[in-house]
Amino acid sequence: MTAPLDGIVVADFSRVLAGPLATMTLADLGAMVVKVERPGAGDETRSWGPPWTADGKAAYFEGINRSKYSITLDLDDPADRETAMDLARRADVLVHNLKADRFGLDYAAISRMNPSVVYCEITGFGPDADLPGYDFLVQAVGGLMSITGETDGEPLKVGVALVDVLTAKDATIGILAALRNRERTGRGDRVQVDLLSSLLGGLVNQASGYLATGVPPRRMGNRHPSIAPYETLHCADGPIAVACGNDRQFARLCEVLEIAPDPRFATNPSRVAHRDDLVATLEKALHAKPAAEWERLLTKAGVPAGLVGDIGEAITRATTLGLDPVVAVGDSRQVRHPIRYAEATTAPATRPPLLGEHTDMIRAWLKETG
Repeated sequence: MTAPLDGIVVADFSRVLAGPLATMTLADLGAMVVKVERPGAGDETRSWGPPWTADGKAAYFEGINRSKYSITLDLDDPADRETAMDLARRADVLVHNLKADRFGLDYAAISRMNPSVVYCEITGFGPDADLPGYDFLVQAVGGLMSITGETDGEPLKVGVALVDVLTAKDATIGILAALRNRERTGRGDRVQVDLLSSLLGGLVNQASGYLATGVPPRRMGNRHPSIAPYETLHCADGPIAVACGNDRQFARLCEVLEIAPDPRFATNPSRVAHRDDLVATLEKALHAKPAAEWERLLTKAGVPAGLVGDIGEAITRATTLGLDPVVAVGDSRQVRHPIRYAEATTAPATRPPLLGEHTDMIRAWLKETG
């Protein structure tokens, strides 16, 4: 069985995270992804360490560039730029996050010579804003940091480049939709995504709450603005995450903790209004046992609850649940493609490429297919 994107050629002029993660997803789905890198240096993330793999490569780069071909081209050099144009002419999809018009790789130029291309450009703040698009910067100005952290603490970024990840997902969705539309029309499309828009789309209830009330949400630590209890609570030896999404789950929580009914906690809106009293009541009962014991009892009763684990513990838990979260790619271990299919299949993964590893091969292939 072939992977869904088998036969699709992707010219990847992107670097760092959002673009490479999107193109790796396309590679997982069977596309041939040709990663264009600067001679001598390559993608910046090749040098972003520690941590390093056992053979001295940047774990950052390795985690988002599997199953690709690497060609080194100096886009300031006319001969190399012509090779880049040959690749763009051959591609079904072109992805970039550079100043494309500087190199003649803008949409107008590429679509004239390749009308069926799906052209995806990734920017920080939209194509007309000449602003640097770094995840941390967008978390700051885009409002995410304003709702992350303790109530009386400093605004904090999320512990991973979440905006880049959201943007990569949006880019992948846009590319797949444009490829599907091309099947009907024969024409390609211009797909534009930017970090700020992807973040705003990812703020969901927090953004809609602001639009409904005109009041910006505030930092609440681990608390939820609309649900209670939906936060970490302290047990005898540490915290446990409790996420009661409805009154039935809360009733089961009270049964397990042997808490008597209280009219202040009868409904979710009332629990939110009396959150401090609610937390005090719950933690008084939770202090009787360690968090692991409460996790076992609450889970058995159908109450969403779990220990606050680290990434290693998360991978172990996913393994225990049969999710097979890790795959061997060459000599390294990586998180697998997160989607599983009943009928389709993903492509066999290959190790991330060495810088310029496939330059001669890709040049020869372009001459053969040109």
